[in-house]
Amino acid sequence: MTRVLFAVSGVDYWTLADGTRHPCGFWPEELAVPHEIFRGAGFDLTIATPGAAVPTADEAGFTAAMNGGSEEPGRRFRAYLDGIADELRAPADLDRVDVAAFDFVFVPGGHGPMEDLAVSEAFGTLLREFTEAGKAVAAVCHGPAALLPARDASGNWLFAGRRVTGFSNAEEAQVGLAEKAAWCLEDRLLSSGGRFEQSGTPWQPHVVVDGNLCTGQNPASSAPLADRLVAEHAPLGAAR
Repeated sequence: MTRVLFAVSGVDYWTLADGTRHPCGFWPEELAVPHEIFRGAGFDLTIATPGAAVPTADEAGFTAAMNGGSEEPGRRFRAYLDGIADELRAPADLDRVDVAAFDFVFVPGGHGPMEDLAVSEAFGTLLREFTEAGKAVAAVCHGPAALLPARDASGNWLFAGRRVTGFSNAEEAQVGLAEKAAWCLEDRLLSSGGRFEQSGTPWQPHVVVDGNLCTGQNPASSAPLADRLVAEHAPLGAAR
């Protein structure tokens, strides 16, 4: 059975440039949709957060405004997350994870990872161990912020020179946070040495795979990214 580590932010805020805390957490679609796809493929799933903190869903992710003007997606995401509430209330401790117990790691977005996973040396070490073991490292939307602390044996960014995507500056500007942010994901991935790619139009699905690194640009990329991982890891005939 394929074993998946969901590495989820454990915070409910993101510190902006002026020091204020923007309420957030993980983005509902980016956890619920891949979780459902992976579960449908028969994968074994473990949700883990730093220090085993109970993760918080960003309420904005349930709103019609953030779901194409429709209330239905938010209701669907909330219902799914309610259905896995026991998993969410008792996450594993991400700081005590054994890479040997998992086949790949998946990081949902939301602004939460910009606050905690992006500066976690322990998580950076974990990503290096996944990479050295030849296992997939996957992240969507703001989730690729969690790639930033990963270093190789020489202290260089582990994913330098790799093709990567994530929430773009244009998308951050459209949600009204680019000018308030202490830093934006696209800028940081580029300055770290990533070869940043994005869809021709903001909010369109876009998935980039470079070696073991698999990234999705935005919430709409959650399902395509999960489907790609299922196609690569599901037993023959079990793919979605």
